[in-house]
Amino acid sequence: MTETLEASRAAITHVPLSAAPLPPLDTTIGPWPGDYAEVAGHRVHVRRTPGEGTRTAVYVHGLGGSSTNWTDLAAQLAGHAEGHALDLPGFGRSEPINGYDFRMLTHAQVVIGYIESLDAGPVDLFGNSMGGAITLMVAASRPDLVRTLTLVSPAVPDLRLSLRRVSDRRLPLAFLPVVSARVRQQLASLTPRERTHQMLRLCFADPSAVPDNRIRQSEDEYTERSAQAWAGNALNRSTIELIRTWLVPRSKSMWLLPPKVTAPVLVIWGTEDRLVSVRKAPRVARLMPRGRLLVLPGTGHVAQMERPVSAARAVLGMWEAADRGEW
Repeated sequence: MTETLEASRAAITHVPLSAAPLPPLDTTIGPWPGDYAEVAGHRVHVRRTPGEGTRTAVYVHGLGGSSTNWTDLAAQLAGHAEGHALDLPGFGRSEPINGYDFRMLTHAQVVIGYIESLDAGPVDLFGNSMGGAITLMVAASRPDLVRTLTLVSPAVPDLRLSLRRVSDRRLPLAFLPVVSARVRQQLASLTPRERTHQMLRLCFADPSAVPDNRIRQSEDEYTERSAQAWAGNALNRSTIELIRTWLVPRSKSMWLLPPKVTAPVLVIWGTEDRLVSVRKAPRVARLMPRGRLLVLPGTGHVAQMERPVSAARAVLGMWEAADRGEW
């Protein structure tokens, strides 16, 4: 029995890293140009990365994130795939339509609608954090649309109570009666610079390694969000809806989705992830019929931003192995 378990672990952690040439990592580049796509009544903002090859990559960001979270990884993969990084409704530059409910399943339907609009056949789908939960729903329900799936620290159920998991220790008080209004006012008064540094401390293992221009870009993005009347509500509602997916009865659990994913799956997790414990990683990969796991030391919640070259080599390794029928 022990030998069987060890063999199973070895199988899911055997991730071939591609030796294909990659462009030098250039963290001075700005976010990729964006425009809007009409998706079932939504005006979805999409940043597109020109690419070579026949593959189409679709990137879905996490809670509080945006399409800019994929800038460096999309650049690394541009020699192999055209990239499409979405701003989910309520995030980035995608204003939600009236009545949008921010449920994870509703976000997934928007992603499905966008992939269908491309009319490019199955895509190589990527999701980080909340985007990982959303793309997991997409891959499980519409296998015809997904060629491969890459999950970066997907937001699977993790109910640990810890202040290390929030960007501001006052945040839990914002959902309590009596004090919530005052706390929300305090949080709303944070400057873009303060919000950026909170995000860096929460999501990166080593915030000091983040280039200055990336910090400035984040500050600019927070400045832009502060002028969007819908941004705060979208973040709060999506947070609540994500947690609701963790609290459903076992018969509706998110853990029932991984066995339904038939595509090759690469799961990437950082050992220093504060938001979703790396202890969840083996279970996620093991439940996927074709899942494998890459754990990156000294890495936080956004490996595609903190370790884009390592992530790209692992993704290309999956694509190459899958094309050979060896994944």
